[in-house]
Amino acid sequence: MKAICIHAYGGPEVMQLQETPTPVPESGEVLVRIHAASVNFLDVQHRRGELVHQAFYQEKGGLSTFLPLTLGSQGVGTIEQLGSDCPPHLTVGDRVLLFGGTGTYATHAVTKADRVMPIPSELNDDQAGAGLTQGFLAYAFTHRAYPVNPGDWCLVQAAAGGLGLLLVQMIKLRGGRVIAVTSTAVKGEIARQYGADEVIVSSESNIAEEARRITDGRGVHVVYDGVGKDTFEANLDSLGLGGYLIIYGQASGFIPPVDLMMLQEKGSLFITRTNGLPYRQHWPEFMSLLIKWLQEGKLDIPIDRKYSLSEAAEAHSRFEQRQSAGRILLVP
Repeated sequence: MKAICIHAYGGPEVMQLQETPTPVPESGEVLVRIHAASVNFLDVQHRRGELVHQAFYQEKGGLSTFLPLTLGSQGVGTIEQLGSDCPPHLTVGDRVLLFGGTGTYATHAVTKADRVMPIPSELNDDQAGAGLTQGFLAYAFTHRAYPVNPGDWCLVQAAAGGLGLLLVQMIKLRGGRVIAVTSTAVKGEIARQYGADEVIVSSESNIAEEARRITDGRGVHVVYDGVGKDTFEANLDSLGLGGYLIIYGQASGFIPPVDLMMLQEKGSLFITRTNGLPYRQHWPEFMSLLIKWLQEGKLDIPIDRKYSLSEAAEAHSRFEQRQSAGRILLVP
């Protein structure tokens, strides 16, 4: 098999395409031939070494910090071999989604059977690789963490990214109004194409002041943010009374500890740092809705571009420099 491995933490240049023995699944594991792996900011942080002291990603996310390691936290593929004691619903030949630190930047990956989920026949590999995990997060955040109400003003940070564009679309499906925050005007136009009502270009405007202006001084009902440290203050200042800040990532770094009294002072605000785990029981509902939305043309899964494994460093550079709009896929 071939895999993108790192022997030291650092920039994209530490990523090496190597030939390694194809692993054999042990009890409770499956061997999957990878069709496509999605590039996530978590993978960039993993490559940089920023998750070494984050126990959550090792315990819950399955990410190894022992070098050398194979990068990749999400992907889609076909089961080639089952270890013993695997669930009876999994069979050789099944198309599955892999999630949770499974080394998906490779032609093959071994993972625990409970870290794969069957892919419906209605979805092709590109749709599954680019949209299933991120689509579920967008669904969970807009339908469960803060269920958007018709007319709600919702601010989406990094709105032209893969998850950002899905958030924009799902907010609109629920009747909400979107303020898209992007790094450039070009990305802002892309967000508008996917339904954003207003755009704030972060390099040109004060986010909180613009959010207040757009909402006639009231502030937004909810902010969806995967940026983290650099946008934290602006997010709080953009919220109206009793507003919700849904934090799901830390692209700019981890947010320092905060004084809870600040939440009261700024309008009795609510904050959560979440992921998809609390909402896994809603996966069947999400899958049904996703297929329905795609078939009815109400949702599009944006793909920026696809790279081969040998171009993985180039893919990371494009992603890290915020040049992409939509998902980036690696195709073995």
